[in-house]
Amino acid sequence: MTSIPWTLLVLGELNPDVLLDSDGGPVAFGQVETELRDAAVTLGSSGAITAAAAAALGLPVAMCAVLGDDELGSFTLGLLERTGVDAGAVIRRKNRATGLTVVINVPGGDRALLTFPGTMAELRVADIPAELLTDARHVHVSSIFLQRALLPELATLFAELRARGVTTSLDTGWDPRQDWGGIADALENTSYIFPNEAELGGIAQRLGIAHHQDTPHWYVGAARALSALGPTVVLKRGGHGGLVCSKDTGLQLDTEPATPFDTTGAGDNFNAGFLHGVSRGAPLAECLASAVAAGTVSIQGRGGTGSLATPAELQERIAGSFPHVRVLW
Repeated sequence: MTSIPWTLLVLGELNPDVLLDSDGGPVAFGQVETELRDAAVTLGSSGAITAAAAAALGLPVAMCAVLGDDELGSFTLGLLERTGVDAGAVIRRKNRATGLTVVINVPGGDRALLTFPGTMAELRVADIPAELLTDARHVHVSSIFLQRALLPELATLFAELRARGVTTSLDTGWDPRQDWGGIADALENTSYIFPNEAELGGIAQRLGIAHHQDTPHWYVGAARALSALGPTVVLKRGGHGGLVCSKDTGLQLDTEPATPFDTTGAGDNFNAGFLHGVSRGAPLAECLASAVAAGTVSIQGRGGTGSLATPAELQERIAGSFPHVRVLW
């Protein structure tokens, strides 16, 4: 257990999710009406879901993000505040529209995401209260390719945080432009990076890391090469578990895919579970088990915050999965 109060600051996009459940048939244009199986509106965004899941695990969490000064922004802020996350640094911008993501879920756990960025793209380092950066022990940045104003400032911010002894993490999310640029200079000062396999492939290609996604276990070599650039790579493998690669350690936890109720936000809950382990000074193997456990709990509920793991639930699941963490090197 660490003796230093461990507080988490999330710098992220902030929006609601409109969840639409399809039976798997095609969505037709030409004014054709398609009937859906279910629908809901929930707290969205990778950053907010990670923050909410971490707060549910007992971590003190603050979030800094930008919302529009509109009804959708007020609604979204209310959803965030109800999770116990400190939302005092959320900025409301006049005459700006809050972002929105539409998630179309199909049977089997796959989904499509349609995002209107709105104010998601507007957060800058100058917007972050200095006292939050001073008090934070860890800073997590989410969906950096949607945060286009923050992206060019990321390397400098992470270098300054590392110089002060603050650890950092980055969940890049998907790059809608599929360019994957702008993060290379930040990697040497990034403590942890949380890609899924598709994102790892895009990042590896951009960085010139040799990989062949049509070969088994390609992600191990790609993650190891990425970790050589600075960060510990924490790979999200969906229902198949996860992988941790640092410069001198490789760990893998394999799981059997469970039937999900909703996979929205599972990777963000995974982030929170891992960071909960980091906050306790746990070894990487336990952090990985914690991440997989939190992600597994999340798929049992609606949206990213419909089923958040409690500390007791997390510990019970860690106890069951920890012995199955494999040492790769």
